[in-house]
Amino acid sequence: MTSTNDIRRGFLDYFAQAGHAPVASAPLVPHNDPTLMFVNAGMVPFKNVFTGLEKRPYSTATSSQKCVRAGGKHNDLDNVGYTARHHTFFEMLGNFSFGDYFKEQAILHAWTLLTKEWGLPPEKLTATVYHTDDQAFDLWRKIAGLPEERIIRIPTKDNFWAMGSDGPCGPCSEIFYDHGDHIWGGPPGSPEEDGDRFVEIWNLVFMQHLQEADVIVSDLPKPSIDTGMGLERIAAVMQGVHDNYDTDTFRALIAESGAMSRTATDGAHKASHRVIADHLRSAGFLIADGVLPANEGRGYVLRRIMRRAMRHAHIIGAKDPLMHRLVGSLVSEMGAAYPELVRAQPLIEETLLREETRFRQTLEKGLRLLDEATAGMGEGDTLPGETAFKLYDTYGFPYDLTEDALRSQGLGVDRAGFDAAMAEQKAAARAAWKGSGDKASDDIWYDIADSEGGTEFTGYLSTQGEGQIVGIVRDGAKVERAEGGETVVLLTNQTPFYGESGGQNGDAGTITGGNGLIAMVEDTSKPLGRLHAHQARIEAGSVKLGDTVALSVDAERRDRIRANHSATHLLHAALRKTLGGHVTQKGSMVAEDRLRFDFSHPEALTAAQIATIEADVNAQVRHNVEVTTRLMSPDDAVAAGAMALFGEKYGDEVRVLSMGKGDDAFFSVELCGGTHVRATGDIALFKIISESAVSSGIRRIEALTGEAARLWLIDRDERLRQAAAALRTAPDDVPARIVALVEQSRKLERELADAKKALALGGGGGSAAPAGPEQVGSVAFLGQVIQGLDPKELRGLVDQNKAVLGSGVSAIVAVLDGRASIAVGVTADLAGSISAVDLVRAGVETLGGKGGGGRPDMAQGGGPDGDKAQAAIDAVKVALAAVPA
Repeated sequence: MTSTNDIRRGFLDYFAQAGHAPVASAPLVPHNDPTLMFVNAGMVPFKNVFTGLEKRPYSTATSSQKCVRAGGKHNDLDNVGYTARHHTFFEMLGNFSFGDYFKEQAILHAWTLLTKEWGLPPEKLTATVYHTDDQAFDLWRKIAGLPEERIIRIPTKDNFWAMGSDGPCGPCSEIFYDHGDHIWGGPPGSPEEDGDRFVEIWNLVFMQHLQEADVIVSDLPKPSIDTGMGLERIAAVMQGVHDNYDTDTFRALIAESGAMSRTATDGAHKASHRVIADHLRSAGFLIADGVLPANEGRGYVLRRIMRRAMRHAHIIGAKDPLMHRLVGSLVSEMGAAYPELVRAQPLIEETLLREETRFRQTLEKGLRLLDEATAGMGEGDTLPGETAFKLYDTYGFPYDLTEDALRSQGLGVDRAGFDAAMAEQKAAARAAWKGSGDKASDDIWYDIADSEGGTEFTGYLSTQGEGQIVGIVRDGAKVERAEGGETVVLLTNQTPFYGESGGQNGDAGTITGGNGLIAMVEDTSKPLGRLHAHQARIEAGSVKLGDTVALSVDAERRDRIRANHSATHLLHAALRKTLGGHVTQKGSMVAEDRLRFDFSHPEALTAAQIATIEADVNAQVRHNVEVTTRLMSPDDAVAAGAMALFGEKYGDEVRVLSMGKGDDAFFSVELCGGTHVRATGDIALFKIISESAVSSGIRRIEALTGEAARLWLIDRDERLRQAAAALRTAPDDVPARIVALVEQSRKLERELADAKKALALGGGGGSAAPAGPEQVGSVAFLGQVIQGLDPKELRGLVDQNKAVLGSGVSAIVAVLDGRASIAVGVTADLAGSISAVDLVRAGVETLGGKGGGGRPDMAQGGGPDGDKAQAAIDAVKVALAAVPA
């Protein structure tokens, strides 16, 4: 028996020997056609080559292309498991000519490979041609020797292929295999053509025309060839079976499903095991190509596929999560041909286990409620749409699973009622929305989101991509097109541009496309949390709704932002390690040139603490550990040790970022939807430039990374050199030189102060020297006015006078720059009966001031009227005389 792997290898080897370049399968997420959810045909990766937009170093090629059809118009999901040839994932073998050979060589290759290399009986093969393609008809007679009755002219679109309403197109020639008269059905074009006897195995597309608006306008200067042969179908033929699920790869996966679940793989559970095997392939390959479960876009389709398989695992009675245990078998069967499966095996297993564990809880509750809702219903009845919506909205039970679960009972679901309930919920959500603060009204964002869905973000893995324009907003209103010179908001169905959220700045870059469009994206925001809105200035050309555009993020700017964002995670972990577990993030700002991180802590950090934190972060940078991403529920993530970030709103799924090397595992584990470095070494360098208070109990660190940090250090080094030159010393000696200069300066200041004091006390500044104590009533009083004295010297002089007096009161007024300060002292033996505070206030009032205070034995105050200094002394004497003896 020829294995599926042998058939794939044999096909590629045949065409490689015939001069075709073997081209590895492209990822399932198309990079050159934003209108497609997934690559669904072998030619999709070569689309731009056929249209002339892309040049490659070969003119002929061959590939085995991974394909998925489970969303949009190419959706085989509902039929999978119940037919012989419907799959969500399949492989398309193909050979391609880009202006090289044409019909004759394509037919010769096909016939040679099928009949001579693979030995298929010619009498089992039938060809179809487009009804006007006489050339292909004649070539089949000439090359294959087929009788005319086995070269069937087909007048329908089935045998005419087009890339779209505009672009290359041409007739097709399909090859059918006859599985035998024991199977009902007739050849193509016959009344029984829908039977399963004649199965199409290969389609040869002859691209020879150019059409505009579905009308052929000219012939292509270089006709080309695009062929596609389903590997699963040809494997069934070559392995002598009629059903694709009886081929070796599927048999192995189905057998493993039966063994792991301990259930029979035929009989009542036959369809379920087929669903599990097919959906395992889709889920595995999608996850390997970077798609993860989500509530919108490609991630939602993946989730639908996974949950449909998981429901069938429930149907066959699997007691524990099953899907993740089958991944090893998938890798064994297909990992040699697709090494990305081997690399992603741990991620595939973890994603399937997490999703199935969570979904089983939803499934059990939903099925129980569904049983209650359908009790008493008979075959042909319809479940009300409102009930289906309640199951979805309240209990998380998806509509398609409700529909699939009721299908086996012969029950339907009122889809119109479900949609009406969904619309009502959306209207209520609009009414409850608090406002986004964007220039355009919230209704505009809701209109776009409701009609087009949320923007799918493709920027975790790439800074380049294509998208289709689904919204243009100018001056707060939706418009159909925008011209050069206008500033607008452009929305696409998918984008690599990150919209500002979680403290991370939005991306900038360019959008280009047809009509000469060149738009500079200055910022990207995220209205409603679901749309990515590009704030763009149209530099040239024009853009209209429906246009396909190329989106290019400023990669260098993104790299700087990513480095700063990842550094905040490492900084957070380092702060907690050094300061304690009470530290939590209270806000952040991640820009291209710097980062800011606010955190809870009651006091300023010491220099030693800052140095330790900075060293810890840079140690993680040097470890250069790969940053890993997982999707988890918020509760599971927090239970696993992840830290939730301040200000973030989390949905059912969160991204868990793990980075660095800690004592047990990772240095940092946090929930975060932002973009990050691939490995910590990409940060290059981390430097804290400031630490300050924001408010009570909240501190702020500002820091730089990478080139910005290096330039900051260079600038600091240059400033040090300049300081050393000014000080006439070496840079290393600057600290000691500064200490010496400061000490010298302080010494000179002290000497100058002493000189001024001596001068003031000596009367050289016009000061009135005391004539000696005088008696005020029964109390000795010593009063003095000193010009040019620093008020700081007052208390010391008053204490000296008190010592001279032994018993009495001293008052001194110091006048400096027109302002007066007064101090009054009372010796200890009198402080109980005479208050220095009362006396000083009398002097302060005379000087034009207010108040004055201190202790009963010493008080001080001042006022603006320095020319009344002697009057202030006299006022103190008057107040002293009024004190009762």
